[in-house]
This record gives sequence, structure tokens and C-alpha cells, in this order.
Amino acid sequence: MKKRILFMLFLMTTYVGKSQTIQLQNFASGFSSPVAIEHADDARLFVVERGGNIKILNANGTINQTPFLTLNNSIIVAGGERGLLGLAFHPNYANNGYFFVNYTRAGDGATVIARYEVSANPNVANASSAVIILVVPQPYSNHNGGTIAFGPDGYLYIGMGDGGSGGDPQNFAQNINSLLGKMLRIDVDNGLPYTIPPTNPYVGVAGADEIWSVGMRNPWKFSFNRNTGDLWIADVGQNAREEINLVQAPLTAGLNFGWRCFEANVAFNTNGCSILPIYTFPVSSYPLSGSFCSVTGGYAYTGSLYPSFQNKYFFADYCANRIGWIANTGGEITWTNALTGNFSTFGEDINGELYVAGLSNGIIYKMIDPTMNHQNFDKVGLKMFPNPAQNQVVLTSDAAINWTSIAVFDLTGKKVYHSFLSNDLSHSFSVRNLSPGIYSVKITTQEALEYVNKLVVSPN
Repeated sequence: MKKRILFMLFLMTTYVGKSQTIQLQNFASGFSSPVAIEHADDARLFVVERGGNIKILNANGTINQTPFLTLNNSIIVAGGERGLLGLAFHPNYANNGYFFVNYTRAGDGATVIARYEVSANPNVANASSAVIILVVPQPYSNHNGGTIAFGPDGYLYIGMGDGGSGGDPQNFAQNINSLLGKMLRIDVDNGLPYTIPPTNPYVGVAGADEIWSVGMRNPWKFSFNRNTGDLWIADVGQNAREEINLVQAPLTAGLNFGWRCFEANVAFNTNGCSILPIYTFPVSSYPLSGSFCSVTGGYAYTGSLYPSFQNKYFFADYCANRIGWIANTGGEITWTNALTGNFSTFGEDINGELYVAGLSNGIIYKMIDPTMNHQNFDKVGLKMFPNPAQNQVVLTSDAAINWTSIAVFDLTGKKVYHSFLSNDLSHSFSVRNLSPGIYSVKITTQEALEYVNKLVVSPN
């Protein structure tokens, strides 16, 4: 079967040997306290404002005048760590129109997970369609978690803080009968309000059936790697360390991330705690010193525009206004210089490109690699075009390009093709053995320049 081959009309250039840098490109502004950015498997971004609005941000940077959904102060209480905090679109949203929100309820501040439906207008939700799925009482106003997301197993995961105050005074996080200080997992497809996944760790034994893992302080942001299914959880620390946890796929239920016995891997309050082997410690952490105060979890990069971002997990510190990254298996942190905005959330678009929001300035930034300069192939003498009859891609150049090698990478960063090039003016390679998907084609020149273009291979 012949495969259809598509190209993005841009070229990216960078210089070999330069250290990775990150630049934030102002993508849209005018938001009020943005706390989440999601997509619904299309080009739109949905920006959640803490005060109760969900607004649509289009691919060209414009904002729809009419909010997608508004929850007023008769429904939510907002301010500080309260408000409309999370949004998750059902994996089958294109057909059922379901989406889920996480908010703190007016009156008592309880955490509410509710399901809504889109209206006949795809840019406006049906505000009267609310179905309350889960209510979790909150004893204090802080540590409400906020993120909700569907995992690769199709279940809805809910990050719950330890109930607030400081130091988890009631030890909720280690109490298997409390939903506070946990990662919860529920099935929203097989009965209302929900059912329990049979592989949750406390099904049929002592403990709350909704619990998937225990020992969280305030997992404000968590995310799944859409390519691998790995789960990243950034847990906000108390007064010593901020932590980043990684659960690699296939996901293991029943883990204990340690709080309040441990803050990251440092003992905090070990009264009544168990021996060390039962705890899962973070793959990376950093001290609360200087301006650092609160980790904002992000995403493992799965886009294709910036090859230097591949195999890295990106996050931020809210007070330091710095973005950090680690290898997608954990390890040492690299930080940017101080920026501005108080980064409250990251988001990824349908292509896996990353965005970050400033809570205090209301700006949505696109994260880019500034060492890459986008321009058309023709301007540098490179052309790439498909040869469907032969399931091939053909590259040509003029004498200005002294290429030395070509490599093709998939979205995980794995090299799937490589060839050394001579001074010939053309080269072709087969896509017959490439699975349908998105790839990066990189050409290296004798001048140590790299030219990278996006290649899309579809089944037909």
C-alpha cells in the first residue's frame, strides 16, 4: 500500500554545539488568572480561568469572545488556591461531547468533579448539563489539587491535596480511608456517577476504593506522556523540597509517595511511618531556597518542531519564574534564567507543542527553541518532495548546501533512518518501513548547520 507523505512548510536551523535554550513567545494575552490549558483533539486550546471561565484560544492566537463555559459564584468559590481548577475532555469527546471540570464549591469549599456536555455549537458548552460525579469535603482552603486527566487506560485520574493547613495535621495523606492526599482513579463510562476500576489497590480490602495512590501533599499538576503513557506528578513541597514523581508505563497502582512521612526524600514527620521500602521517592527534586517556592508540573515534550526538546520533561517554579527540565527518566535539573508571569500551568496542543501560562500577567506563552530560525526550503536551496509511486521522499539541493548526513527521528527521538551524504545534489529514502505518524528529517552540513523539517506519513 502506498503511503501518503506530507510536509510542513517551514525549515528550522540551529547550530551544533549550542546549549539548549528556551524562549517564551507571547501567544495570547488578556486572561484572568489562567490555571489550566487543554485541547479537545483539535486545533483549539481551552484556557481555564480560576474565577470560573473556560475560554477558547484559537490556533492563530485569537480568543473567542464568548466563553466556552462560565461557572458563577453561586457554583464556585474562587481565590487563592480555590476556584475552577481543572478540565479534562473525554477520550471520546468527538462523539459524546462530554468534558469534566474540577472546582471548589461555593459555601463549603468542597472539591467537586462534574461532567458537562457541549451544545450544538462546538464553541459553547451546555451550561445546564451538569452532572455531579464526585464531592470531596475540604477541611481548609488550601491544597485542593486541581488537575484531572484521562489516563491511557481510559479512566479519569484526580489529583487531591492533603486537605490543607500545613504539615498535614490530620495525616490524611497516609490514611487509606480518606480521599485527601491521594491520586484517585474512577471509571466514568460504566454507570453514574462512576464505578471503580477493578485494579484499584483497595478494591475488596480495607481502604477507599477510589484511591489509586497515596502520600501526596498537593499534586497541583500532573500529566501523561501521550506517546509512552508515563505519568508525571509534580507535588508541591512544605518547607524543604519540591518534588517530581515519575510512574513509568505500564502504570503501577498502590504506590505510596511518602508525604507526610517524607517531603521528597527528606524525613518530615515519621511518627507512625513504615520502613523505607514501601515508599516511592521522586525522580528529581529541588530545595526551597532563595526565590523558589512551588513547583508547577508540566509535560514530557512529544512535539516535533524542536528536536532539542525531545526526551525531556519541562516544569516551572511559580515564585522563581524559572522553567526547568530533566531527562524523561529523571535526574539533574537545568533551569532557565528568571522570567516573569508566575507560571501556574503548562499545556500541550494536539501536536504536542508546549505552552505555559502566567497567573499574574494573564499571558499564554508558546515555548520555543530560539536557536531555530524558521524559513522556507527554497531560501537555502533545499527541497523535499514525495515520490508516492516508490514510497520515497526525495531531497534536492543546489551548490550552496554542502550536506554531509541525513537522519530521520520519530516523536520519541528514536533515529529510524540515517545516511551519510556526498556532494550529490539529490538523495532519496524510503518510507515503506515507517509507521504512519510524525517525523523530523534532519540534514547536517559541512558547516555544522542542521536543517530540520517535519515529515508526516499517513496510511493512504
